[in-house]
Amino acid sequence: MGRGKRIIVGLINNTAFVVILYASYLLVLLSLPYIYFKPNIEFLGTKQLIYHIDLWRWSFYIHVFSSPIVILAGLFQFNRWIIRNKPKIHRFLGYTYVIIVLAISGPAAIVMSFYANGGRMAQTSFVLLSFGWIIFTGLSLIKARKGDYLSHTKWNIRSYALTLSAVTLRFYGYLFDVFRVDLPPKETYIILAYLGWIPNLVIAELMIRLNYGSYLMKALKK
Repeated sequence: MGRGKRIIVGLINNTAFVVILYASYLLVLLSLPYIYFKPNIEFLGTKQLIYHIDLWRWSFYIHVFSSPIVILAGLFQFNRWIIRNKPKIHRFLGYTYVIIVLAISGPAAIVMSFYANGGRMAQTSFVLLSFGWIIFTGLSLIKARKGDYLSHTKWNIRSYALTLSAVTLRFYGYLFDVFRVDLPPKETYIILAYLGWIPNLVIAELMIRLNYGSYLMKALKK
């Protein structure tokens, strides 16, 4: 990768870091109302028919409160300074991310998927998203344990692209409101359900094709 291209990639990387950090802050703010465990706050107002189901209710709270941790832990996995200078912190954040996705937030997301608003079409989207999230994260861990760090990074890029669906779904929902997209609520939610993660994966694959994984790995050699 030439010097000019490295500078551009670095600029994009740093800009994305700041944007995602700010989005994580907003996600924390959105999660705060739920600390009171009231049944009719914000999104829960649409789930009154299933709020009494213990498995769904606890899965919801687990997912909501663990998501900001996953987003932040995953974000700092792509910080070249930490990769190069603080490998122990990199590994700690990596294991934090993997454990929460595989054992806590991922399984909770699967449960929630089967009860998603929007009917079968939206539920299918969230099921695919949840299983893809777990599978990609698991493959990232397997590659790291085998010492194949480039493949580990590539799978981690894909995993984190799905992690960010929590942010992008809300972003597209905001754009729908701004541009006054005139669709019935069910159809709107179905579109958002797929729009929240499929473009993320497309961008992730483009990043991989542009050797973003190699760009990160070069931090280990300096």
